[in-house]
Amino acid sequence: MKLICICCFLLLVIWETVEASGSGPSGVLDRGSEIPSCSQVRLKPAGQCEDEDECPYQILVPPMTIQLPKQFRLLEKTMKELQSLKETVNRMKSSCLECSLKQEDQNLQKDSGDPPANRGNQSQEHASSSGTGNGNDSNNDLVQHMQVRMNRMSNSLKNARAQINSLQGRLKELNLLNLENVEAIMDRKVENITGMVNKISSSCTSNCPGQQQLQHLSNITPRDCSDISMLGQRTNGLYQATPDPRNRSFAVYCDMESFGGGWTVIQRRSDGSVNFNRSWAEYKKGFGDPKTEFWLGNDKIHLLTKSKDMVLRIELEDSDGTRGYAKYDQFYVSNEFLRYRLSVSGYSGTAGNALQFNKHFNHDQKFFSTPDTDNDMYPSGNCGAYYGSGWWFDACMSANLNGKYYKTKYKGKRDGIFWGTWHNQTSEYYPTNYRQAFKNVKMMIRPKNYAP
Repeated sequence: MKLICICCFLLLVIWETVEASGSGPSGVLDRGSEIPSCSQVRLKPAGQCEDEDECPYQILVPPMTIQLPKQFRLLEKTMKELQSLKETVNRMKSSCLECSLKQEDQNLQKDSGDPPANRGNQSQEHASSSGTGNGNDSNNDLVQHMQVRMNRMSNSLKNARAQINSLQGRLKELNLLNLENVEAIMDRKVENITGMVNKISSSCTSNCPGQQQLQHLSNITPRDCSDISMLGQRTNGLYQATPDPRNRSFAVYCDMESFGGGWTVIQRRSDGSVNFNRSWAEYKKGFGDPKTEFWLGNDKIHLLTKSKDMVLRIELEDSDGTRGYAKYDQFYVSNEFLRYRLSVSGYSGTAGNALQFNKHFNHDQKFFSTPDTDNDMYPSGNCGAYYGSGWWFDACMSANLNGKYYKTKYKGKRDGIFWGTWHNQTSEYYPTNYRQAFKNVKMMIRPKNYAP
């Protein structure tokens, strides 16, 4: 009987706790209209027993109805959605795993050299074995199809790039080849004409006094300063030279004292009195004062280098008094039709080979450019206009002896006289550093077989 009272008391406590935890529409739990009483609680033996004190009993409690709030319904719905999402993720994982295994099999087939199996048969077998829907198979086929197309496009792009590079190289070779052919043809024409003139002159007798006089004049007319030196002239100064008898004579400045003499000076810088920011026509004809600063003229330089195999010597002296030279065993300038293209090789000296600095800055085989005529290799502008001079620019330069004359070191744009292999050029790498200035520059030529 004590046990029944205890159970009834516990039930009442539990019920009061539930009622106190919340009643009415704002609470979490609601109770029924009737409150169970202890009279509804029954206690009966659970089975047969010999001793009543040790006999197991069952408590029969009347049914209770507990109403939960609507948030528990949302929680149940969320749990179902999470379960559905988990199943979807598992299906996607299995699909990706099958796709990767399939791709590995194809890669192994490619590496081994075996032809790939029919994709349609593989997809049918895979569908029948895995039991997946048509949607997954179509997605896998679409992904594989896109990968194949991307691989083909990548290979096509590589082939196109290789063909473009090959065509560019071929075009450059053809361009140089055509220019060389044109120049060779013109040289052969000139040689033929010269040969015919010589033949006519040799066949002339006393009935051709004019021709005999012309031949006599051509024999005594010096073609450059080396011929003048051979005639006994040993003083620096202006002389008349006739590189080609078909053209008129012109004045040249001869250096008869330096390094054995016989040098024909084609350019000189010494005091900045002459502006070298000139047009194509001025560089063609020549400008300045041969006694101070000047450019001999591209037409005259062409005639001088055409008549004989010439050696070029460049003398340099910077604003600090340091001197150096660069000598080239081969120097030639083409005619105006070929845009005065430069040919130079065979370097020796102390100033460094700035005319052939490297693959990207090489003035050899480059055309002459001026501020008003762009023949350089720079695709986005005119090097002559930017640096304010005429020169055989590449894209743009590692040397420019016709730049602006600065008496001292300067800052800013490197538009002054420039020789890219000078001994302290590394100090000019930063734009804020001082640029090297050159006090004296001289370019001069003489025949390769000249013997002082």
